Amino acid sequence: MQRKTIPLIILLLFLNVLLFAQQKQIQYLSGTDNKHTVAWDFFCTGGRNSGYWTTIQVPSCWEQQGFGSYNYGRDYKTYGKNARFWDEKGMYKHSFAVPASWKGKKIFLVFEGSMTDTDVKINGKSAGAVHQGAFYRFKFDVSDKINFGANNLLEVMVSKMSADASVNNAERLADYWVFGGIFRPVYLEAVPTEFVDYIAVDAKADGAFAMKAFVKGLSTNKNVAAEIFDAKGVKVETVSTTASPKDSVVEMHTKISNASQWTSETPNLYKVIVSLKEGAKTIYQTSEKFGFRTIEIRHGDGIYLNGVQIKMKGANRHVFWPETGRTVNPEIDLMDVSLMKEMNMNAVRCSHYPPDVNFLNLCDSLGLYVLDELSGWQKFYSTKAGRPLVKEMVTRDLNHPSIIFWDNGNEGGTNKELDADFPKCDFSARPVIHPHHRPGNAFNGIDCNHYEDYYSTKNILNDSLIYMPTEFLHSQDDGGAGSGMADFWELHWNAKRSGGGFIWALLDEAVARTDYNNVLDADGLNANDGILGPHREKEGSFFALKEIFSPVHIAMKSLPDDFTGNVGVQNRYHFTNLSQCSFQWALVNFRKPWEPVAGYVVEKRGITSSPSIAPGANGVLQLGLTPDFKNYDALILAVFDPFKKEIYKWTWKIKSNETLLAGVLTTNDSTTTFAESDSTYTLKGGENTIVLNKKTGLLQSAKNAASDNLSFAKGPVFVQGTSTLTGSKHYKDGKNEVVEFSYDGAMKTVRWKMLGSGWASLEYEYSLNGSYPFAGVSFSYPENYVLGAKWLGKGPYRQWKNRSQGTPVNVWQNLYNNTQTSYNPIVYPEFKGYYGDISWMEFNTVEGKFYVASKDTGLYVRLFDFYGLTGPKSYPELPVGNISFLDAIPPIGTKLALGINNNTASLGPQSELAKFNGPVKHTLYFYFGLPKTSNTKEQYSRPAIDQVF
Repeated sequence: MQRKTIPLIILLLFLNVLLFAQQKQIQYLSGTDNKHTVAWDFFCTGGRNSGYWTTIQVPSCWEQQGFGSYNYGRDYKTYGKNARFWDEKGMYKHSFAVPASWKGKKIFLVFEGSMTDTDVKINGKSAGAVHQGAFYRFKFDVSDKINFGANNLLEVMVSKMSADASVNNAERLADYWVFGGIFRPVYLEAVPTEFVDYIAVDAKADGAFAMKAFVKGLSTNKNVAAEIFDAKGVKVETVSTTASPKDSVVEMHTKISNASQWTSETPNLYKVIVSLKEGAKTIYQTSEKFGFRTIEIRHGDGIYLNGVQIKMKGANRHVFWPETGRTVNPEIDLMDVSLMKEMNMNAVRCSHYPPDVNFLNLCDSLGLYVLDELSGWQKFYSTKAGRPLVKEMVTRDLNHPSIIFWDNGNEGGTNKELDADFPKCDFSARPVIHPHHRPGNAFNGIDCNHYEDYYSTKNILNDSLIYMPTEFLHSQDDGGAGSGMADFWELHWNAKRSGGGFIWALLDEAVARTDYNNVLDADGLNANDGILGPHREKEGSFFALKEIFSPVHIAMKSLPDDFTGNVGVQNRYHFTNLSQCSFQWALVNFRKPWEPVAGYVVEKRGITSSPSIAPGANGVLQLGLTPDFKNYDALILAVFDPFKKEIYKWTWKIKSNETLLAGVLTTNDSTTTFAESDSTYTLKGGENTIVLNKKTGLLQSAKNAASDNLSFAKGPVFVQGTSTLTGSKHYKDGKNEVVEFSYDGAMKTVRWKMLGSGWASLEYEYSLNGSYPFAGVSFSYPENYVLGAKWLGKGPYRQWKNRSQGTPVNVWQNLYNNTQTSYNPIVYPEFKGYYGDISWMEFNTVEGKFYVASKDTGLYVRLFDFYGLTGPKSYPELPVGNISFLDAIPPIGTKLALGINNNTASLGPQSELAKFNGPVKHTLYFYFGLPKTSNTKEQYSRPAIDQVF
């Protein structure tokens, strides 16, 4: 048995070696990514650690290895354009050997990306012309320069700034960190002297397959065969043709029956294996993955994929990681694609340069539409410099089905003379577009104009062009992105000629400064533009966008009184019927303030039959709830896509605030007491005492018998208009002591009532007419005394008036943190901010706990001082005091002056200030200390950890 096996193993090994010899052989001279690097000898000509030979890890950006100087692309505003002190040079040396079996083969030296001018020598001989352009794959034929049986010396000179001014203008004076170095892998390729250089596939939605094979070095006629395999590895077709020594390219055509189409929702991939044969002998073999899909721009109509109109829900992405700059790894690429898919996005713009190949592979396999971009940031490559870069970019990327458009530069960085070069290099002739920040630069029927407001967008969408802003809301600090996007997206979704759009940008690009002990530096206001933090921390807009972009759209904000379990649903997929999704519901009870953990307890759950609702259609989801559903606190509905990934999870309160507060807000028949002095009123009930100042009408102090005085005081202060105290009085309401203050002005009355249980009620009435950013009352409390907060309401991320999405109602708990956008350390969710739909909130402080509750709806709580945007002054303006109880909160704008100048209304209806017309009445309840109910056994009667849903 063993004697028969050994020859079989030898045969298999022989066949593997033979097969390997027929394919391209790769030998890495560098590492493969930022986790796998190789040390090369290195000399930096300027900045840190310069002037002597040492070593550096390759691939890398040399600033992140401790060399040279940092500069941000917009530094030209301070230092002038093309400041020469930036022009550090890096000299690299690396010794290597090649396999003896490579003798007689064609050997290429390949650079995946080098910033920027790159001069290469092998064994003292020039490998070829200096390459100019940082983000592109380039290679040299070094077959005649390799020593076999001896070491070889690779020498590379990299200049951070290009000798070509147009290259610097296009990619080095941009709105991102400028790095130097060999930042992507370097390797050798060995192929036979007769080989297929590359292939170009054009596969249409109807199964039509066309392919060009670019052959080189043929000495005699050869057969070129293409075998096509589906995702399961089943061969579905073979097609072949003959190539002669005179041919540089051959073309083949066939058609696949019932081809599975590629879309972002159904990323079906095929594989073609191309063999160069002489008779039965395979000389060379290569392969590519591809997808069947057809891209159309129907002028005056829309963008179509496979005959279906699509709209982009995307973000702009730079290749970036704080510790390693432009050098990343497959895990980072996967993280970014997964996070965009989690936000229910279907597209990404690769701004402002082509990404790593691995990222495009993931977009192919996981499903994201891609805009692949030639570098250019308000300035463009000259035709001489740009033409070879277009070819390098397109040749590398042309078989990715995810790439829908080629972008020719950005915001004025478009050399129109290069438009025709893209289809010359791209066999499938994808459309070319011009991302731009000024009107009048539409191309191929698509207007990509950046940063229009809501109302100008409305006008543009009524024009004859397709409108697809490649940057439509700017995410600096906490503005843009999710803020205002609900209105923008409804506008785009319902407009016939919208192509969707892309948010600027996916990431905050704060680099870990190796010259400042790895402090994260976003260059002031320049690079804090992300939906995600630099290490992909999820900011509030992430969750807002997840809801706004959900392809299962539910407009119901609250349960109607006659709700019986039917939910209206719109299918906003382009290709997927909702019958392919799955739905689950749960009936839950929220945890009480005194319980040791936050969240809810799942009491009942069920699975709902998925309705058949076609893409773009409306329908009804019948939940099939149990008859007693109104006995529970809330209803949760979760929907999962065909791949079992959660699309979104909605929460609706079933019970009113008054019912939810039963057992929390307690009353009893105990007698309350009252005392009066020349300057104060003192009310006492249970263990709580409050002291009110007769001259100011404000809370002077609060005390629980079990603790010292709490510093919560100096309220209620009305946060809008003027109010003058005119009088006060004391009276009894049954056994409860009441003090009432009266005012002239916007505030009308303030009434404090002490209940026998120790809870104190605060009733207030005010009247406003007009539009205001906020309205309500404030108190003072030292921020440095706060340990955390727990509440029943929306969270755990703060809200703005125009960003209420993505914050479901639950019992949330946040520890105090002092996160301010643009500063470190960044902790999400932020503690400070506006929180909405509050039923109760517990404040945990060094002085003990205190509570606020409200039976009313629509209560917002403001926690301390924070801002959403930085500018000449922090924005938006905050109410007076430290803790506010509000009926309205402000919207937030964007970097582009909309928010900083208080003109958020231009971002749409939700971004307008709140409107008031007449009197407003509210009642708040306070308890200073730990309520007696916390001593009941209820806190131990439910699971310590929520059931997962």
